[in-house]
Amino acid sequence: MSLRTFTAPDPETLVKGSRPSTKRRQLRRAGESYGFLAPTLLLLLVLMIVPIVMVIGYSFQDNVILKSSSEFTGIANYVTVLTDPGFWKATGNTLYFSVISVAAHLVLGLTFAMLLNSRLISAPSRAFFRALYVLPWLFTAAVIAVLWRMLLSPNGIVNFMLDTDVEWLASPQLALGTVTFINIWAGYPFFMVSLLAGLQGIPQDLHEAASIDGAGPVQRFWNVTIPQLRPIIVSLLLLDLIWTSQQFALIWLTTGGGPIDVTEMLSTYTYKLAFANYDFSLAATAAVLVLLLSMVLAVLYVRHQKARD
Repeated sequence: MSLRTFTAPDPETLVKGSRPSTKRRQLRRAGESYGFLAPTLLLLLVLMIVPIVMVIGYSFQDNVILKSSSEFTGIANYVTVLTDPGFWKATGNTLYFSVISVAAHLVLGLTFAMLLNSRLISAPSRAFFRALYVLPWLFTAAVIAVLWRMLLSPNGIVNFMLDTDVEWLASPQLALGTVTFINIWAGYPFFMVSLLAGLQGIPQDLHEAASIDGAGPVQRFWNVTIPQLRPIIVSLLLLDLIWTSQQFALIWLTTGGGPIDVTEMLSTYTYKLAFANYDFSLAATAAVLVLLLSMVLAVLYVRHQKARD
């Protein structure tokens, strides 16, 4: 009887033979991943990418409503918008409205967050104030606009308490400050809730160690609390700048951009070009400029998130 000798296969042969199956598995997994993402990607394509491309195309044309008579104008629309004093007035108002609102949101949000995180207030009181302070964030822009128009009307409760008859939303001197105040009131709870979560995530050992080293409350705030909250604060500031600079509903429902363009924002300026003047080419141009400004903030936000990770 002869014995057959068994020769072990070459490891390289096994590796080479397994490569096709490994690649197939990787391709199958990638296909499954993209299959799950396909509905979302399709919605993004139809509802975001295609409209953005169309608006950018409209900004280089004239008479875009009538396709048969539309013509390529190059950068003429951009020159028209950028030389329009109304555009720069709206830009200045938007800058004032956004910067003041975001700064006030941060100050009020951090103040109320530290108040609600304080041990000097009992648990039932903290729960009550949390529900009270977060109320403005629960209202829609339409409800907020109607509420404050009633409160600030000449016969409203604000004038009654101050014993005046001021036209808060119709005065050229007060309208911009008034809508900024309303936006501050409506937006600070977002900062408060986010910063409160950040405060509760700070290890108590850091404060105890700082106290042992002789740091007072103010020193602990600047050297412990703020450094721990810095990533959250930067993210909130960038997000709020993006949202506030694009605020439309609140402005349109309270003042409509008036009186005399005092509260005109880039959003209302673009809307009026499209649906009041029916100049969709210039409206598309203004929209592209707003998109570019927003993309600058978006890029800063994404870079900050990557650095934070």
